[in-house]
Amino acid sequence: MDIEAYQSNNTQNMTLRSQVPDVTRVEPCWMGIDEAGRGPVLGPMVYGTCFCPISMKEKLEESGFADSKTLSEEQRENLFSKIGESADWTGWLVEILSPFYISTSMLRRFKYNLNELSHDCAIGMINKVIDAGVQLTEVYVDTVGDPGKYQAKLQQLFPQVKCTVAKKADALYPIVSAASICAKVARDRAVKAWVFTEGAAIKVNENGFGSGYPADPNTKQFLVENLDQVFGFPHFVRFSWSTADKLLQDKAVPVHWDDDEEGNEGKAAKHAKNTPKLESFFNAKPAEVKAKTHRFFTERCLKSVEGF
Repeated sequence: MDIEAYQSNNTQNMTLRSQVPDVTRVEPCWMGIDEAGRGPVLGPMVYGTCFCPISMKEKLEESGFADSKTLSEEQRENLFSKIGESADWTGWLVEILSPFYISTSMLRRFKYNLNELSHDCAIGMINKVIDAGVQLTEVYVDTVGDPGKYQAKLQQLFPQVKCTVAKKADALYPIVSAASICAKVARDRAVKAWVFTEGAAIKVNENGFGSGYPADPNTKQFLVENLDQVFGFPHFVRFSWSTADKLLQDKAVPVHWDDDEEGNEGKAAKHAKNTPKLESFFNAKPAEVKAKTHRFFTERCLKSVEGF
């Protein structure tokens, strides 16, 4: 999994994928979907999928896949290597969602929350796998939100595929565990090799920036030390998170908006004063309507003559 292209432009989303094994184009396949990095205030969120022929289920189970969160980084890397060694019958795909994209999506004028973003990402991954020619017949997804509603949504979009959405799917289905490994390895590598577009101005202490979760002391220190009072946080930070927003409110330079000059009561009074009463529309005399002269006449300095 080469993330060098993502390192060079980490403000954008990026899709990384393996080759599609020939066997997956001719045999019925199952795929799993899981994510890594949903909760942290730092770094990208990554969605991962893994797919292989249903006939290889037992072989996949023998590989010892488990929920990536229960494994060390070394164990995850070893399991991802096993996926690579099975390239003749196993394929994978990851979608890296940049912190900048996550924050700007959540702060749109029309709300686009993290659940909707996650659903759309999973739907996009299913479409990409199908478009690649994989004979997909079963999909297993670790739930985001209500599993019943999520499953019904996927089933309606992909009636030709059996869709299963469950809590802790990464612990129930080996194919989801494999997807979880792909997602976590991609996030680990992206975070570890993060290139700060802001340059040398970024301060990282000897303990790094921690896990990225708001409760981590090293993460808190990184946020405080890298808050610019005017420009806010570097792109590595999800500035839509409440942790980051509170720091901006407390420590950044306050922004004055013209609309804030009047309180709500003042605005309401001013609006009421300038709004005409309803009866005025019925009592007013109709305005005299003057016919507008066509530009054909005005351009030629022609005027109508009366009295003949």
